[in-house]
Amino acid sequence: MASTKFGDNGVAIERLEVSAYTVPTDSPESDGTYVWDKTTIVIVEAYGGGKHGLGYTYADTSTATLIKTMLTRIVEGRDAMNVSGCWAAMVEAIRNLGRPGIASMAISAVDSALWDLKARLLDLPLVSLLGGVRDAAPIYGSGGFTAYSREQLQAQLGGWAASGIPRVKMKIGRQPNADPLRVAQAREAIGPDTELFVDANGAYSRKEALALAEIFASQYGVTWFEEPVSSDDLEGLHLLRDRAPAGMDIAAGEYGYDLWYFRRMLEANAVDVLQADATRCGGITGFLNAAILCEARSLELSSHCGPALHIHACCAVQNFRHMEYFHDHVRIEHLFFDGVPEPVKGALHPDLTRPGMGLDFKRSDAEKYAV
Repeated sequence: MASTKFGDNGVAIERLEVSAYTVPTDSPESDGTYVWDKTTIVIVEAYGGGKHGLGYTYADTSTATLIKTMLTRIVEGRDAMNVSGCWAAMVEAIRNLGRPGIASMAISAVDSALWDLKARLLDLPLVSLLGGVRDAAPIYGSGGFTAYSREQLQAQLGGWAASGIPRVKMKIGRQPNADPLRVAQAREAIGPDTELFVDANGAYSRKEALALAEIFASQYGVTWFEEPVSSDDLEGLHLLRDRAPAGMDIAAGEYGYDLWYFRRMLEANAVDVLQADATRCGGITGFLNAAILCEARSLELSSHCGPALHIHACCAVQNFRHMEYFHDHVRIEHLFFDGVPEPVKGALHPDLTRPGMGLDFKRSDAEKYAV
């Protein structure tokens, strides 16, 4: 590998460039509590030492504005080799704005770009810099939106199963009375050997969730029930975790923006598996911190959405379960980036021949989606 010499002052972060793009969905989409027809990705490119790193988040365009107006001046001129110092400075700078939401998503995009830059300066794949503990990250196919027809639902989930992905997840909760039938249709499409996950996005009451958990597990072999009730209802999640059928994991955490959120969830014994999203929880830095918190409680961590951004970090987490291979984000990442890996036997492998996260921005292809 090529060597890089660093002076006494490290490698200065010369500038950040920020851009945002909105991509329409390929079909109407909804889950138990939300309807959408487009997704916005905010991309950050960090420059220094003759290299540049790439990071991103899925968020509103106001996130890009915050990066431009505040975080660029916090980060520019700092040492690219000291990502933790940059992260701490950004967290300090947004104190009066509040950690949850836009501020943390802005930090997430910048932090990921800085980790990518550091790895590229060292000419290392990011997983090698972080310290890999596995060769690949198992995934589950995720989609099955409540807006889908039976044909769409079965084609998508059945297609993933046929391709060798051994676990798939569908959305539920829009029409609780119809959900057992939809779950039955999903099971019909994927056969008996593929794991079936369901995600209510907090749509159910506690009693509804308990009743449906029994049906989903006993009749259709569901092994993962995500956000059966609101992720803010920690007592409700704890109730479901205690009373759900054996073999069914209760999961939540995707709306965590800081370590205290995850701590409260774990202290409430609210989940069997914690979810964290590096595009929301403070980037690669925040994601790895969440993993340590889980490890201290002998729980596993699963990554939420944005699969291309998570691969290297997931391969560096000891107590890792699997990654979410989310339909919308897979589609966008293939549109926008070169170097996005394809699943092999139900897992994503980091490309060890490419530095950083191994992604290159296809700027000309993305331009038509710019906002």
